[in-house]
This record gives sequence, structure tokens and C-alpha cells, in this order.
Amino acid sequence: MNRPDLVRQTDRGLYCEAGDFYVDPWRPVDRAVITHAHADHARRGHVRYLANSASEQVLKRRLGDVSLQCAAYGEPVMINGVRVSLHPAGHVLGSAQVRIEHRGEVWALSGDYKVGPDPTCAPFEPVRAHVFVTESTFGLPVYRWQSHATLFAEIDAWWRGNAEAGRASVVYAYSFGKAQRILAGVDAGIGPIVCHGAVQTLNEAYRSSGVPLPATQLVSEIADKASLRRALVIAPPSAQGTSWLGRFGDAGDAFASGWMQLRGARRRRSVDRGFVLSDHADWPGLQQAIAATGANRVFVTHGYVPVMVRWLASQGYDAQAFDTEYGGEDDSDETPQGVVGSEPPGAP
Repeated sequence: MNRPDLVRQTDRGLYCEAGDFYVDPWRPVDRAVITHAHADHARRGHVRYLANSASEQVLKRRLGDVSLQCAAYGEPVMINGVRVSLHPAGHVLGSAQVRIEHRGEVWALSGDYKVGPDPTCAPFEPVRAHVFVTESTFGLPVYRWQSHATLFAEIDAWWRGNAEAGRASVVYAYSFGKAQRILAGVDAGIGPIVCHGAVQTLNEAYRSSGVPLPATQLVSEIADKASLRRALVIAPPSAQGTSWLGRFGDAGDAFASGWMQLRGARRRRSVDRGFVLSDHADWPGLQQAIAATGANRVFVTHGYVPVMVRWLASQGYDAQAFDTEYGGEDDSDETPQGVVGSEPPGAP
């Protein structure tokens, strides 16, 4: 007789019955293992949380005073006889894949991940497993990211051109992960860097976690207002169209997202420029990560699920879907706690 699956889908989240815990549950549970601190994966209301140590500062800022157990990458934690460990996912600071081992069977639940370089978090580490649970946010062949060097050369050239013309450069980027990645990649010598308060508080969490970032200021801290005409301004998308932006006068604006790969996405965002920057794996990255696990069974969660399941099946995998309530690219950063994210901007 076949044993039941080590992890199964429930109305509260992905559940490991043998260990009596959930991974990134979307409804309150007693014990939650958290892959990362984006709001669609780390929600309020659970009794106990387990997460990677590097995510502690961000989780505390986002969840408040919760019962949080932290573990280093690779450190085994026994939960009711089940061996659990967390491994780098390369998504954002403290992001982790959850390795679950019980009676010789190993599952790896990836959460969100990317395989490209990012100086603000630990790089993706393949986890060998019998079963792999993968996202598919950008699970279409059209999504292929350019190199880190090429991308930031484009951002720097745009900022420098605006600064020479006496215009601020406003980049809309989600406040946790994307904003810090931009800060770590740009040439800070071009001009001052101003951050919206929602971004600045997370910058502080990154710095207190040991991640070096260039100096940033709130607009209220800028004494020389003329210098704002050379500034790079990092703001969450929710700031677009608000009076806060009026402080920068005539400014160029841009949106940083993987959705900028799609024709028309920049137009729908009503910005001057679109920079293709994502904290999720592109199509080749998804294939690379799945193959590296050695798994022959793969469950697909949010994103282009049917497309990815069909492609995996065509490659000989036993592929199925898990129906979850996780968001897509960037949804989690703008979605209130406990509320399911809306359709990603630009999705077909």
C-alpha cells in the first residue's frame, strides 16, 4: 500500500501531517514554517513560527510580537519526529526552501525563488529531493532576464541622464526585496538617494541584518532641496499619483518589475521607463532549479500553473498542481495581511 503524501493541500495551507505543521499557511494554524517575509507567505495569526535567522528583522517589523523560532540555513529542526531544515532560495533576505525528511522520503518546498545574482540575499541552493514544490510566476518561455550588469547599466544611464537635465528619477519598486536590490546595484555616486518611508524602514532591517546598502535619506531629511533634482527616488507603487511625489517637481519615472518584459505593461503603469527586474526565476531559471533537485515528482503552485504542469509532463516528470493562495510577482508587498493578492499587472 502506498503511503500518503508527506505534504498535502488543505484549506489552510500546505500541511505535513506527520509533523503537524504547515508551510506558509494562509489561515491561522498552530505551527507555521515560513519561507520568507512577503505578506502572502508570512501572515499574522499563527501561534508559532519557524523561519530562517536572516529574516528575523523583517518578520518582526511586519508581524509584530510573535512567537518566532529562527534557524540558520541547513540547521536541522525536529518537529514531532520530522526533520526540517531551511535552505537558501535566493528570493529576498532570509528567503528559504523548506526541506522535509521523514522515513527516508524527502520533499523540498521552494516558496518563491530565483537563481540569478543578488548581493542582498544568500544565493539559491539546490536541494536534492524526491518531490519538489515549485512556483511558476514567470513560467512562460517569453520570460528571460538580462544580465545583472546590463540591467544596472541601463538604470544608471537613465538616472545620470535625468540628473544632468535637472530632473529627479523616481523608481517604483516594491519595498521589501526589490527596493534593496536596486540600492545595492546602482552607482550611488550619481547623486543622493531618497527613499519613501515604507522603503526606508526595510532598509534599516537589511542593514541591521548585515547587508550593506548605500546611504539613503527621507525627503524630510534633505537640507539642500536643490539636490533633489539629481536624486534617485525609490518608492512603492502605492506612492504613484500621491502628493508625496510633488516634492520632487518635474521628475522622470520608471517601474521595476518582471512584468515589464511584456509589451504594454509600461503603458498600463503610465511611466516613462520600464526596467525588467524580478526576484523570481525566469523560464530558464525554473527549468534549471527543478532539474537540480533530482526530483521525479513536481508540484506547481502559483503563476502559470497549467503551462508549467504540461511542460513538466512532456519532459517525463510526474507533475501536478497545488491550489494555493500565494500572490504573483510583487503582489505580496502591496496586499494587506491575510488578503489574497490580485491578478499581477500585465498578466495575460
